[in-house]
Amino acid sequence: MITISDAAASRMKDIMEDQDIPGLFVRIGVNPGGCSGFSYAMGFDSEETDKDIYMTIQDMKVVVDKEDLKYLNGLEVDFEESGMSGGFTIHNPNAVATCGCGSSFRTREEDEVLAQPCED
Repeated sequence: MITISDAAASRMKDIMEDQDIPGLFVRIGVNPGGCSGFSYAMGFDSEETDKDIYMTIQDMKVVVDKEDLKYLNGLEVDFEESGMSGGFTIHNPNAVATCGCGSSFRTREEDEVLAQPCED
């Protein structure tokens, strides 16, 4: 299960409304790479594949590739305002190691061979 806070959902809905694209939904996933092994991927999409599963969270359609779900089960997405900026934050209970940049992680099952230097 993935959790999206009220603040994050509100921000996502605002962004999707501004895009004005019919059928737009939230896509959350992981990509190999990053200094800890995997990097988070979160964005908006309007096309599904047969590899996707979808769920309704905070009255939004959220799509995840079936292979990525094992890394994202229990994921918590939030949105934090900080002065004149803000951004989405992710807490992943499956991560046993994270990068200082906050967008890379590794799970217990993954081998450290995937790790690459950060590109800050």
